[in-house]
Formats: sequence, structure tokens, C-alpha cells
Amino acid sequence: MGGSCTQTRPADRRQVLFLFLLPLFYPALCEQIRYSIPEELAKGSVVGNLARDLGLSVLDVSARKLRVSAEKLLFNVDAESGDLLVKDRIDREQICKERRRCELQLEAVVENPLNIFHIIVVVEDINDHAPQFDKKEIHLDIFESVSAGARISLDPATDPDINMNSIKDYQINPNPYFSLMVRVNSDGGRYPELSLEKPLDREEQRSHSLILTALDGGDPARSATAQIEISVKDTNDNPPVFSQDEYRLSVSENLPPGSSVLLVTATDQDEGANAEINYYFRSTAQSTRHKFSLDEKTGMIKNNQSLDFEDIERYTMEVEAKDGGGLSSQCKVIIDILDENDNIPEIIITSLSDQILEGSLPGMVVALFKTRDRDSGGNGEVTCHVGRDVPFKIYSSSNNYYKLVTDGDLDREQTLEYNVTITATDRGKPPLSSSTTITLCITDINDNAPVFHQASYIVHVGENNPPGASIAQVSASDPDLGPNGYVSYSIVASDLEPRALSSYVSVNPQSGVVFAQRAFDHEQLRAFELMLQARDHGSPALSSNVSLLVLVGDRNDNAPRVLYPALGPDGSALFDTVPRAAQPGYLVTKVVAVDADSGHNAWLSYHVLQASEPGLFSVGLHTGEVRTARALGDRDAARQRLLVAVRDGGQPPLSATATLLLVFADSLQEALPDLSDRPSPSDPQAELQFYLVVALALISVLFLLAVILAVALHLRRSSSPAAWGCFKPGLCVKSGPVVPPNYSEGTLPYSYNLCVAHTGKTEFNFLRCSEPLHPPQDIVCGDSPVALIPLHSGNDLATHPETLTPVSFIFFLL
Repeated sequence: MGGSCTQTRPADRRQVLFLFLLPLFYPALCEQIRYSIPEELAKGSVVGNLARDLGLSVLDVSARKLRVSAEKLLFNVDAESGDLLVKDRIDREQICKERRRCELQLEAVVENPLNIFHIIVVVEDINDHAPQFDKKEIHLDIFESVSAGARISLDPATDPDINMNSIKDYQINPNPYFSLMVRVNSDGGRYPELSLEKPLDREEQRSHSLILTALDGGDPARSATAQIEISVKDTNDNPPVFSQDEYRLSVSENLPPGSSVLLVTATDQDEGANAEINYYFRSTAQSTRHKFSLDEKTGMIKNNQSLDFEDIERYTMEVEAKDGGGLSSQCKVIIDILDENDNIPEIIITSLSDQILEGSLPGMVVALFKTRDRDSGGNGEVTCHVGRDVPFKIYSSSNNYYKLVTDGDLDREQTLEYNVTITATDRGKPPLSSSTTITLCITDINDNAPVFHQASYIVHVGENNPPGASIAQVSASDPDLGPNGYVSYSIVASDLEPRALSSYVSVNPQSGVVFAQRAFDHEQLRAFELMLQARDHGSPALSSNVSLLVLVGDRNDNAPRVLYPALGPDGSALFDTVPRAAQPGYLVTKVVAVDADSGHNAWLSYHVLQASEPGLFSVGLHTGEVRTARALGDRDAARQRLLVAVRDGGQPPLSATATLLLVFADSLQEALPDLSDRPSPSDPQAELQFYLVVALALISVLFLLAVILAVALHLRRSSSPAAWGCFKPGLCVKSGPVVPPNYSEGTLPYSYNLCVAHTGKTEFNFLRCSEPLHPPQDIVCGDSPVALIPLHSGNDLATHPETLTPVSFIFFLL
């Protein structure tokens, strides 16, 4: 009773696995599985062992979820044995109506891997219906003039059963006038006809009663009877004659109800009442009579109801024309229904994946579906497609089955879910289509590393910051979900020493807030760089790095430091001499100071706080140069004292003071009496030290002048122009020492060239250097005494270039 693929049954589990994987690559692995069952089987009856016919074991039935699907589920699968069982009543006449072949289409679905098999269950007819006449009594009028051998058609019985169970024979009770003939049409239908064995004699017998019996071919046979009442009429010797023995035409299924379909016509050569013809349906199924109507007078056939090609493709009817004398003739009418594209394709989803991982390879099956169109021919041919903006495409499987597979990269971070619209279109004119939308959710994987919101971070932190305060916050985002998107932060590298890193900064692993572990000092550490890492909690974890540059800002926490004039060994201020004939603007000396801070905090300004003679001297606001503001007057004292304040640009500003002792004299000998006018110290030892210092300074100056004179004479003899390079504009003595790092961004050091002339009176000039010098330590110029004694000359130095000797006095910043 069951059928299966014609292949040999697999011998082991590996062959079974091969048989289930092979349909994925070939649309049809084998013939469709066919079963044949009789109708009206009891519920729970076994149709066949579906699992065995598919090559499945009993364990695979539940493991691979073997099941069947159909439009009307009349069968189910036993989960334990794999048998295909009858689930509901199967009535062939109700399911297949008048069709000769009654086949039920089923689909067997298995998973892991997902596949389908096509099953056909043929429902065999049983003799569950007896023949039935439309009328229990048949009245016939026969003229006595009818000759022997005439045939009279009778209404046949109907039996919804088919083949052997349909009507096979007719019988009547024995009588001397009539016999029964059975006419078999081309479609196999059997129609009873009475044959007149001998002429009738109305005067002898006015009526005849017969019993017509219809028998089917079942075992046992079933039957039905009808009473035939025959009235003998007077002579009518010409029966009606149809214009055609068989009428055949085709009409569209969209023909509106009430439309004229066909006009049948018959003629009768008799006259009067014997020539009046009426038309009737004969030998026509009851369902056909409901669809069509026949006008008895005109022979016009019309449709009473809408026609549907999908229900019945052809209608066959027999029309009888009967005249007023009782004679009749028959013709056959065949109406073929033409299919119209009046059914929209249907899409039926049979399987749908509930989990699709992003990053899945193209070709992964995500859904199975089938299409159905009740139309035929091109009207029933269906094609499917999906939109162009989704990474999916459709593959045709077999027998209107399709697979929806991936056709591109899936990225959950770009698209969380896809609403895929499947459109089915037939090939009718015009084509009809339908669509259905399925939602496919994408499952996350850890395919995105954390991304910092900035390419790099720069943070400014003022020095002397409180320890433990937050100085910055880095932030990274990860579009993944759950642990794949949870980010933690850490410090992975720094330009600080690894041991000292933890004492400088730390980072909160959850928030990314960076904390200072100590107070920073701009003068010791001006900047440092950290490499921070953001790492997710996926498996495997992904990470990214970003640099954080911390700039330690300067605060005004260092007061200016005066480098020149320096204090003597006893802490007292040294003196400078000024020629008595100094004109206004004469450069007397220069206050040199530095500030360890940077920026505005190191911008120094110079101010006169106290002066013995206000207005006699002026101090450059930014240069610190002390110049004469006017010529020395007769009433002005030869000895002057200036108190100069040096302020930085910080807020609030810090300051330092420098005391300048200035003596107006044309020579050192002239200046000594003024210096001796100072109050004698109470300590005789201190006065002795003062004279020793003055003597040492004088000896040093005389030695220096001798050296300069010797060098000048040597250069004069050699006539080398390079000896006079000191006096060229923009030139100065350059030096290569380097300033300690603490002052590289503070006040810049200055270098001055002192040129000495040997004609008459002498004068020293400070010549501005073109670039700063950077000595590594404090250096006293030429190891000379702390006092600088200028040599004044009343003549223009430029007029005696041959007497000039360049001497460099370099003031270095500490």
C-alpha cells in the first residue's frame, strides 16, 4: 500500500547522512513517495511507514522533527514509529468531486539539516454510494405508429462513485413490447434506452408499466429502481432533428451569470401540435443543471452561476428535443471552461530560522516557503523575488518550493533586523502578484572593537593640583551588545618610568576617569604622555588604544631672581662708576634677573623703588637697563643709590629687589675718595677687607688693560679685519654652553660685548647681543672682581677704530 524512492535502502548511518545531505545539492533526489489508500479509512489507520521510506531511523523521527504539511491536514506522523496515520475522515467524493484521479499532495519536513520530501496519497474509491434516479417515476408518451426497433432514451441514474463502483448495467422487468439497450458514450457513461420489440396497439393496451433497475459494479453491487409509465399516443411519425449531433464550445470562466452560452435548435417535419418542439436536459448531472438553464421553448442555454475553471474544467450535458406527438431526439453539448488569470499566487512559509548570526557566510538557508496558484498554464506559473535593498536572495528548490538564503554581509550594528518582503508573480496577462513580509532578527557577535570618541586627548593641568583629583576622562563606545559591548579602561604605556607611573596617575576601569595621584610641579615635569586602552568583554576580547597628553600648566610660584648686580661676599651691594660728563641716555648698567616660571609668570618688569636723586636715572621697563635721565648737576651728589624692583607677570605678581650703588667719577682713582666717604664700619677687619678688594679690582683692571693693549697692537700689525668684528653691526661673541632645564622657558640670558678705547679718557659700552646665551653654571666675567669699573672716553669711539679692543662681558642666568 505504500511507495518509496526506488533507491536501495542505506546500510549504515553514514549512508543515511549522505542521503539527507544530498538533496541540498540536487533539487530532486528521487521519485515522489506515493501511497494508495481506500477512502473512508478509520482515524488512526496506518497509511505507510514514512520514516522507513525516507531512510530514517526511529530515533531520527523525533530528533529531526519529522512532520507533514498540507493545505488540509488529513494525516499526521506517529512520533514513535514514524508511521503516516489518518487524522481525519477521507471522503473521495467530497475532496475530489468528479475527478477520476484523486491525489492528495503532502510535504514531509525534516530538520538538521532542513529538507522536504513530496508525498502523494492516492485515494481509491470504494462502493459507498448506491445509484440514484432523479425521478422515481418516468412518464413516457409513445405513439402507436412507432415502428418496431425504435429506441426511447431514458434518464440515467447517477452514482458519485467511479470506475468499477460506478453504474455498470440497467435492467427492466420482462415484457413482450420493450427491451432495454445500454448505450455507452465516448466518456464511458452508460445511458439506458428502451427498444420497441413490436408495434404498439393503443386499442389493445393504452399504457404499459415497467420497472427500470440501475446496478453498479461494486462487490456487493448496489442498485436503484424507477417506475416507467408508458402512455400510447396517437400517430406522430416524424421526430425532431437537431442541427448538430454534438455541440462543442469554449467560454471564459469570467463569463457573468445570466449570459447566453449556446442556442440549440431542432426541426420537425410534422405539422400542428406534432411539430411543436420543447427542449429538456437529459442525461445531465445535477451539478451541471444547477450551473446552466435551458429555455424549453427556444433552446437557449444560459449560465445561472459563476464559472470557475479551478473547480470544473468541462461541462457535458445532453439536450432532448420533444415534439407535441411525443417523439424526441437528443444532442450532446460540451462546454469547455477557459482559464483566466483570476487567482492571486499564494506564499506559504513552511520553515523560518529564529537565529541568524551576523557575519554568516552567503548561502545560508534562513527560510523555506512554497507558492500556490490555482490557475493553470502560464497563469499558474509563479516566480518569486525579494527587494534589492536586502542581503538575501531566493533559490528555486523543486515543485514550487523556494529557499531564502543570505546573499551578503550581515552587520547587526548597521541593521538590527530585516523586514524581507517576498513577492510572488504569475505569468498571466496581466500578471497577478502577492507578497508577504517576514522579519529576520540578526544575532550579535563580537566583531567591533571599542572606538574612542577622540583620536587623541590633550588635557591641561595646573601645577600644585590636589592629589586624588580627576584630571581627564576618556570615553570609548562599542556598538556590540551585552559583554561584547561592555568596555573597561586601563593604562598600558607611558613615557614616565614604569615604577613611577602608579604614583603619578591612575584610571578608573569602569568610567575612564583619570586621577592625579600626586601634585605636579611644572618646573620638574612639564608634560607626559599616557597610552590608554579600551577593552571589551567579548570572547575573544577586542581593544583599541588612544594617547593622552597631560600638559602641566605653570603657576606663579617662583619669585624673580636677580643675577646682576651681584652682592659682595659680605652681602653688601657693589658699586658702578658713571662718567661725570655722561649725557642723558647714557647706559650706566643693567639689572639682570630670571624667573623659574614660564609664560606670563616669567615676564619681568623693572621699576625704581627708591633713588637718592629722583629723576637722575631711569630704568628700562622690560630691559632693566639703567640710564641717565639727565646730565649730572653741580648740586647732585657724586654717590647715588638706586633700589630697583623686579616684578613678574603672574597673578598675583611676585617680586625681588636689587640695590645699585653708582659713583660719578672719571677714573677709578677719582672714585676711591667717594667710596672712602662711606661710613666706616665698626669692625676694623671689615674695612681692611674692603681695601683689599678694591686693590685687587684695580690690579685686575690694569692687567686686563695691558692684555687688551697687547692684543690690539698685535692685531694692528697683522691688519686682520676680523679683529674689528666686535664693532660690526649685529655681531657679538657667541658661546655654546647650555642653560639648565629649569630656565629654558624663563627669562632669557643676555651677552654683552665691552669695547675699550685707549685714547685719552675711556668709556665702556654694552653692545646688545643678537641671541641669548645658555651657560651651564654661574660664571663671573673674566674672574674679575665683583665691581665693574667703566673707562670713559670723551671722543667718539668710531673715530678711533684703531684703538678699540673688544672685550666680552657675559652675564649668565642661574
